Amino acid sequence: MACLLETPIRMSVLSEVTASSRHYVDRLFDPDPQKVLQGVIDMKNAVIGNNKQKANLIVLGAVPRLLYLLQQETSSTELKTECAVVLGSLAMGTENNVKSLLDCHIIPALLQGLLSPDLKFIEACLRCLRTIFTSPVTPEELLYTDATVIPHLMALLSRSRYTQEYICQIFSHCCKGPDHQTILFNHGAVQNIAHLLTSLSYKVRMQALKCFSVLAFENPQVSMTLVNVLVDGELLPQIFVKMLQRDKPIEMQLTSAKCLTYMCRAGAIRTDDNCIVLKTLPCLVRMCSKERLLEERVEGAETLAYLIEPDVELQRIASITDHLIAMLADYFKYPSSVSAITDIKRLDHDLKHAHELRQAAFKLYASLGANDEDIRKKIIDTENMMDRIVTGLSESSVKVRLAAVRCLHSLSRSVQQLRTSFQDHAVWKPLMKVLQNAPDEILVVASSMLCNLLLEFSPSKENMAFQAEQKIKADILRSLSTEQLFRLLSDSDLNVLMKTLGLLRNLLSTRPHIDKIMSTHGKQIMQAVTLILEGEHNIEVKEQTLCILANIADGTTAKELIMTNDDILQKIKYYMGHSHVKLQLAAMFCISNLIWNEEEGSQERQDKLRDMGIVDILHKLSQSPDSNLCDKAKTALQQYLA
Repeated sequence: MACLLETPIRMSVLSEVTASSRHYVDRLFDPDPQKVLQGVIDMKNAVIGNNKQKANLIVLGAVPRLLYLLQQETSSTELKTECAVVLGSLAMGTENNVKSLLDCHIIPALLQGLLSPDLKFIEACLRCLRTIFTSPVTPEELLYTDATVIPHLMALLSRSRYTQEYICQIFSHCCKGPDHQTILFNHGAVQNIAHLLTSLSYKVRMQALKCFSVLAFENPQVSMTLVNVLVDGELLPQIFVKMLQRDKPIEMQLTSAKCLTYMCRAGAIRTDDNCIVLKTLPCLVRMCSKERLLEERVEGAETLAYLIEPDVELQRIASITDHLIAMLADYFKYPSSVSAITDIKRLDHDLKHAHELRQAAFKLYASLGANDEDIRKKIIDTENMMDRIVTGLSESSVKVRLAAVRCLHSLSRSVQQLRTSFQDHAVWKPLMKVLQNAPDEILVVASSMLCNLLLEFSPSKENMAFQAEQKIKADILRSLSTEQLFRLLSDSDLNVLMKTLGLLRNLLSTRPHIDKIMSTHGKQIMQAVTLILEGEHNIEVKEQTLCILANIADGTTAKELIMTNDDILQKIKYYMGHSHVKLQLAAMFCISNLIWNEEEGSQERQDKLRDMGIVDILHKLSQSPDSNLCDKAKTALQQYLA
C-alpha cells in the first residue's frame, strides 16, 4: 500500500507493528473453511477495543478479503456473520478506519447481505451499517442510491428488536432535509415506526422517537400526519407528552420535546395548546438547569429558542419560567473554577465544548427578546450581558459569532436600549470587525443590525450615510471602494442592487456633499446610471436610479454633468412620458431641480430643455389625472413664467 512507501523509518515502524498482526490476515486465505472461520473468530477477539490492532489489519489488507468471504456463495452463514461482526468492529475505530471501509465499497456488500434469509446475518450486517452510517465521514446519500433499499429496510423492521433499533438509527442519521423526509414518508415510515414507540425495548423506543423528530423537522406534511396517528388507541402527541415526564430518562424527555416542538413549528399543534404551554416548554426550560450535562443544556436551550422564536406569548411565558433569563447567565461561566465535575474525562470534554453553551445561550436570548421590550430590558440587565455579547462577536467559532450577532440584532429592536446600553458599549465597533471576511449568513444579520444602529434616534447614527458628515461619507466610499460599489451596481441579485442604489442615493444628499462626490466620482456614477436606465430592470430599480439623478441635479456644480450629457437628458425626457406614474414623478424631480429659477445658470438650462421639447411635455402632464404629477408639472411651468 502507498502508505508503506513514505519513508524508510515509517516502513520499519509499520513492519514491527504489523508483523504480529500478519498471521491473522494469512489465516483468511487458508484452503480449509473451518480454519478460515476460526481465523475470523480469533481476529474478532483481537480487535475488540484495540484501535491499534484494527489499524494494522486494515493496512495489511484484511478488509477486501473479509468482504470477499462475506459475499461468497460458498461461505457458510456462520462465516459470513462473523465477517460482518469483524467489519463492524473495525468501523468502530477511527474515522480513517471508516474511510478505508468505504473505499472498499463495504455498503453495497452489506446491503446485499440484507437479502439473506438468515436473521443473525441480517442483524450483523445492519449493526455494521448502523456504525458506518452514524460516522460523520459517511455520505447519507449512499443509503438512497438504490431505490429498492428503503422499502426493503421497512420490511425488515418487523423481524426483531435489533433490526428495529438499527434501522431506526440508520434512518434518523441519514434523514437530512426535505428530500430524504419525503422518500421515507412515501415508503410508510410513519406507519411502520409508530408502533415501535410502545416496544418493550428502551433502545427501540428511543430510536423510533429520534426518527420522528428528524421526520417532523420543518415538515408540515409529516407533522400533520403525526397528529392523527393512533398507537394502541392513543394519539401520537399524547404518547410524546408521556415520554417527556420527569420520571423518564433525560434523553427521552428531550427528544419527545423536540418532536412536539417541530410539530408545533410546522403548524400541526397550536402554540397555545396545553401540550406545548404546560408540558413541552417547561420540560425544555428544565433542560437548561446547571444540574444537566453540557450537551443536554445546549440541546434544551436551542430547541426552546426554536419553539418560542415566532410567538410572543410563548416568549413571555418562557421568560418567567424557573428564572430562565438568570439561569442562562450560567452558560457563560462554565466550567467554573469550583465546578462539581470530578470526572477528568468529562471535564476535558466540556472544556472543549463550552463554546456550544455560549452559542445556545445567545440563540435563546435572541428568541426571548424578539418582541417584548420588558424582556429585552431584563436580558440586558443580566450581569455583564453587553460585555458577553461584545466578547462573543470576536470569538474564534463562527457559530458563536453568528449567535452573538443574532442576539444583538434582537435586542437592537429596542429604542431605549439603542439610546443607552448599545451606546455605552459602542457595540458598532466590534460589529464592524465582524463584517470583515465574514460568511454570508453573518453578513446578512450584521447588516440588519447595523441598520438598527443607524436609525435617526440612535446615537450611533453618526456612522450612517444619510445626513452624515462629509468625512463619514468619504470614509464609506473609501472603505467600500468605488470599484466594489460599481460591481454591486451590476449585481444580478435585486436586493443587492436596490440596497446599493439606496446607499448611493444617501451618499448624494446635501449640496456640498453632492458636488464633492461628483467631482471625484462623477464619470463612473453617470456611466452606472446610464447602464441601469438602459437595462432590463423593474420599476423600483429605475425609480431609485432617477431619484439619484434628481439628487445630482440638486448639486450646484454637479448638475452640469447632466446638462452636458445629451444621452442622459433624452432618458429623463423619455421617462417623463412613461406609462408608470412613479417613473414620471422621479423624472419630474430631475427637471425641477435643473430649471429652478433662483440658481445660477437657470436661464441657459431652461432654454436648452425647452429646445428639447420638455415644456410641451410639462403642459401635457399639467392635465394629468394624477394630482401629484399634475401639481409637480404646474410648479415646474411656473419656473418658466417667473
